[in-house]
Amino acid sequence: MNGLLFKKVDYSVGGLLENIDSGEIGLPDIQRPFVWDTTRVRDLFDSMYRGYPIGTLLFWENGFPGEHRTIGTGPKKKVPRLLVVDGQQRLTALYSVMKGVPIVDKNFRQRRLRIAFNPLEEKFEVTNTSIERDPTWISDISILWQEGFALYDFISSFMKRLEERRGLTEEERQRIPRSIQKLVNLVNYPMTALEISASATEEQVSEIFVRINSRGRTLNQADFILTLMSVFWDEGRKQLEEFCRRAKNPPSDNRPSPYNPYFKPQPDQLLRVDVVLAFRRARLEYVYSILRGKDLQTGEFSPERRDEQFDRLEKAQKEVLNLQNWHDFLKVIKRAGYIHHSLITSEMALVYTYSLWLIGKQDFGLDQHTLRDLMARWFFMSSLTSRYSSSAETRMEQDLTLIRGCSSSEEFVRTLEQEISAVLTNDYWNVTLPNELATASARNPGQYAFFAALCLLDAPVLYSSMKVRDLLDPTSQSHRSALERHHLFPRKYLEKLGIKDNHDINQVANFALVEWHDNVEIGDRPPSDYAPEYERRFPPDKLTEMYWYHALPEGWYNMDYWTFLEERRRRMAEIIRKGFESLK
Repeated sequence: MNGLLFKKVDYSVGGLLENIDSGEIGLPDIQRPFVWDTTRVRDLFDSMYRGYPIGTLLFWENGFPGEHRTIGTGPKKKVPRLLVVDGQQRLTALYSVMKGVPIVDKNFRQRRLRIAFNPLEEKFEVTNTSIERDPTWISDISILWQEGFALYDFISSFMKRLEERRGLTEEERQRIPRSIQKLVNLVNYPMTALEISASATEEQVSEIFVRINSRGRTLNQADFILTLMSVFWDEGRKQLEEFCRRAKNPPSDNRPSPYNPYFKPQPDQLLRVDVVLAFRRARLEYVYSILRGKDLQTGEFSPERRDEQFDRLEKAQKEVLNLQNWHDFLKVIKRAGYIHHSLITSEMALVYTYSLWLIGKQDFGLDQHTLRDLMARWFFMSSLTSRYSSSAETRMEQDLTLIRGCSSSEEFVRTLEQEISAVLTNDYWNVTLPNELATASARNPGQYAFFAALCLLDAPVLYSSMKVRDLLDPTSQSHRSALERHHLFPRKYLEKLGIKDNHDINQVANFALVEWHDNVEIGDRPPSDYAPEYERRFPPDKLTEMYWYHALPEGWYNMDYWTFLEERRRRMAEIIRKGFESLK
């Protein structure tokens, strides 16, 4: 049939594993690290043993058959002819168990997949201590496919050990060899792969994946680029993954580390920073084709062109993963007042602010202090307005267009400042923001910007001598959060007034940060009861100042609830503006 983008190819499991060993099939690939739990690996072998189908594989020809790659500093390696689009977890499970090699788990730790088999019951299990002590089990089936394995000797030894423990019936003597032989023969288990033509675009491959994949996972452009890195620059992908792994936990040896209390990046997120810095693109749509060595004008592929583009990516990633750059950038987040990870509502704002920070440093040579304050304002604006929360690539493409014509550091600063001013107008502060605060959303960007502003203004906690900044310090550890959001007008009090809808009770303007023990003591008491009691802790001038910071009008606790909400939203917007302006 003409026009087909694929061909059907039949394999055996053993043949697939040989092709992986020879480099014909590229593994690991799109979905790595290995994310299956071990019970799924157990079930995979059980299905094969029982003769059940385990699904079709999906491969993609890379278009450069027989080529050897020279990217990076390592020796030349054969480039896989086939890239794994769907089936990587199954192939990884089969390869790991049957070859006895460790996998990298979702926490980036290496471990063996150990599956046990009971020949008498013809049952598979995940290996545990009890199974290891039980002679009726083969505690690790990997041994059955190792080089030099002697099947007859193994069966004889297994049966002798079992007979010494419990004795065997004649039927069991016949069943055990049959079961073990059947398990060993899984190396001949038939599998089918659909091999997509190298002429197919990544969009077509993604569509094919979605249409045949019952799990419904959608491939994105980052998946394809990370796949390509596995093939042509695996060292670079490993660097991304290792950096992200180390960013999750404090270092145990006190050595420099990407760990921080604000952001635990994923490889695809830092890949986006790589791409912005290397190619000045946020849309990954064309970057995959560029990295494959495709001329976007002629449609032709060139290994030389591909190597040049990977060189650019490698240079960019060196800066992205530079620990000094990374930690200097993280000071931007702290400078912006977002001193606790719970205040960050958009990780894409972090990703793209880091991208612009690197451009400001690398391309325009801005000094650290100027760059930090500029990017703190940009991050504050981006977080407050949800700039990168939807259509993030499109928005960042527009931002890159803004700075494309900049030829000096002054132009770069002026361009970004003009955009900030164009977004945060007087109408935004006076009309738009108060209206956006009229919500009960638990993760409203305006609410977290308000908390960040309190940090920037060095405000005290409500009814406390402690500072908001000090109690939000991410380095402090305790059983309870030092600060808690408290209903100024408690839920049960409002319910007595006939206000029972959660949307009305949980309005952003009805929350304030208080110390946790104060939150417990306040409980459900009416504000006109607890507030005057707490006011007596402070002299009038301190109380006035505290109420200003927390956007509370004098005598707020005697106000009509709806009037209070409207007035407090207006005052919260004013405090957010004051906090933002302190970044100049």
